[in-house]
Amino acid sequence: MAEIVVVRQNSQFETEFLAADTEAAEPAGQELKPVHAIHELSPYGMLLAGLGACTAILLHSYAQNHGVKLEWVEMRLTYDRVFAKDCQQCEEIDQYTEQIKAEVGLVGKLSAAERNKLFLISKHCPVHKILHNGIQTEFVLAKTPDQAESAETPS
Repeated sequence: MAEIVVVRQNSQFETEFLAADTEAAEPAGQELKPVHAIHELSPYGMLLAGLGACTAILLHSYAQNHGVKLEWVEMRLTYDRVFAKDCQQCEEIDQYTEQIKAEVGLVGKLSAAERNKLFLISKHCPVHKILHNGIQTEFVLAKTPDQAESAETPS
């Protein structure tokens, strides 16, 4: 199962999202189509779109604050689950390795030093840091107003 999302953002922060047709049998047949509404993406696609948009915003903000002539950022992101390398011959697979790859495209009149600096800055995106370092999550069931009233009223 592979997901592909492309995020394109110009220096005015106008953002375009494209996603691959995940129903295609072969990855080569996954045609990129514009995303018009969030429900068109799978949960994995939403994660990729968030990572790409966050990174692009960070890069454009940095460029504008430091006088770097960055015109466009194009992030090509893929999510895939792959068999663990040490279990290529296993008959039963209990564990997959999940992997996100992000290709950072930078367009503008940039020197090699500016391109390298922007690439290093891209790794400071908060979403990237969360994915890379992990985060603890806690889920609790919220009470709705009708539940709070019924809990206080004796039966």
